[in-house]
Amino acid sequence: MSFKYTDTLPPPVRIAHELHRHGLKPTKQRLRIAEILMNEPTHMTADQILTVLRRDGDHVSKATVYNTLKVLAQRGLVRQINIDPERAVYDSTRIPHHHFYDLETGELYDINPSEIEFSRFPALPEGMEADGVELVIKLRKKRPAPTDSGPMALSSMKFDPIDRGPAE
Repeated sequence: MSFKYTDTLPPPVRIAHELHRHGLKPTKQRLRIAEILMNEPTHMTADQILTVLRRDGDHVSKATVYNTLKVLAQRGLVRQINIDPERAVYDSTRIPHHHFYDLETGELYDINPSEIEFSRFPALPEGMEADGVELVIKLRKKRPAPTDSGPMALSSMKFDPIDRGPAE
C-alpha cells in the first residue's frame, strides 16, 4: 500500500480534497454527509446517515442526503450496494469486495475478495463484457434441526399425492 500526502490530513480536509479531486464542490452539507460515510470504513443507509445528521444538530433534508449519496456513488467515492429493490446501502470501501448481509439486523459485513473463488461464469450476452462481480451472501440464524418426535413428526405424516399436503 502506498503512502499519500492526503493520508496525513485531518479527516474533514482529506474528504474535502477527495470531493474536489472528483469534481465535486465541497459544500457544507455535502462535506458533512461525506464525512459521516467516508471517515472510516462503514456501511450505512441514507436513513442512518440522516439520523446521525439530525442527532448532531445538522439541518439537512432527506432529499439532500439521497442526492448527495447518488452523486458520491456516481463519482466513485462510495459504492452503492442494492440489497433489494427497497434498500440501498452505501459502502465507504471503494476497492472491489463482497459482503455478508444479515437478514435479521440489516448489517453488512465485508468479505475479503481473496476468500472467494469463482471457478466458472456463464457466457455473456453478445457484445457485452463483465465490468465486475459483487456478491452478497444473505445470512439468517440457523434453524433448529427437525426432531422425529412430537405430534408433527414427518415420519408419522401421510401425504395426499394430489395436493401434497398432510392427509387426515
